[in-house]
Amino acid sequence: MTDVAKEAGCSQATVSFVLKNAPGVKISAETQQRVIDAAIKLGYRSTKFIHQAEEPNLAKPGPSTIGFVVDQLATSPEAVVAIDAARQASWQNGHILFSAQTMYDPELEAETLTSLAGQKLAGLIYMAIFTRQAELPEGLLDLPCPVVLLNCYAEETRFPSVVPDETVGGYRATRHLIEQGHRRIGMILGEPWMEATQDRQTGYERALAEAGIAFDPALVTGGNWTASSGYAGTRALLALDPRPTAIFCQNDRMAIGCYEALKEEGLRIPQDISVMGYDDEEIARHLNPPLSTVDLPHRAMGAWAVEQIERKRAGKSVKAKLTRMDCALVERDSVAAPRDE
Repeated sequence: MTDVAKEAGCSQATVSFVLKNAPGVKISAETQQRVIDAAIKLGYRSTKFIHQAEEPNLAKPGPSTIGFVVDQLATSPEAVVAIDAARQASWQNGHILFSAQTMYDPELEAETLTSLAGQKLAGLIYMAIFTRQAELPEGLLDLPCPVVLLNCYAEETRFPSVVPDETVGGYRATRHLIEQGHRRIGMILGEPWMEATQDRQTGYERALAEAGIAFDPALVTGGNWTASSGYAGTRALLALDPRPTAIFCQNDRMAIGCYEALKEEGLRIPQDISVMGYDDEEIARHLNPPLSTVDLPHRAMGAWAVEQIERKRAGKSVKAKLTRMDCALVERDSVAAPRDE
């Protein structure tokens, strides 16, 4: 629906209302036709709205359920993105996705798994909001259906699991800055106890070493994923002499604070200093200038999880191993070559 919305020049919500023929929503005939034309042009064929003119009304068995259990939804949009991708992939395979938030409560988690086990369960996706090794609840181990771990993994590999390849993401972000000519690259960290923070820094240091640039701990400052910590971290980096010519913020929200601090100092992005983010949140493309960043592949991970369930249900081989999914560089306008002093 996102692709159709771009093609039709409208919101994803409008596409959803039109293709599902939602009752009580008044959308002009012109807009409806534009959405339908865009959907057909892009080969979109997964909605009843388009199919009803093409397929006979055949009785079909009711859909089964895929459960999606996540510890927390509110801290960032990644869980919602993963759930939406899993929902789309589930529906395309004839399933309904039921999602539940457990808020790190073992009792609630156990009750949630018990409740889901009573459904016609085709599979279950177990997600952690921040990447980590998880202690799996007993109820998960006893489920008689395929189980996939998303954004987490277990010490004893029993289920297929997927996490972002954060080391590669950190490497690509730093390498992009180096390729533009930067050699003094500051970095604002996320919370130090998180694997994502550690792995992104590992990628940063790896790219520096590969380019023959000595690691300077003074160029690495602490943060906590918030815009305010990005602002404070940038102020600290600007106080260095010489200051960095580029700043790699370990997420896009800290980059927002970075932008504000740089603009307060009268520094232009990227003419005076380059900025790199991470996560590719929606806000990244709307900053001025649009933020170069790294894609955190939760949408692809959500779809991958459903694919593993479907493969297992079809009797195909599914390996109980950890998969690290690619984090792609997203080039926009916040990075350029350092200016000559």
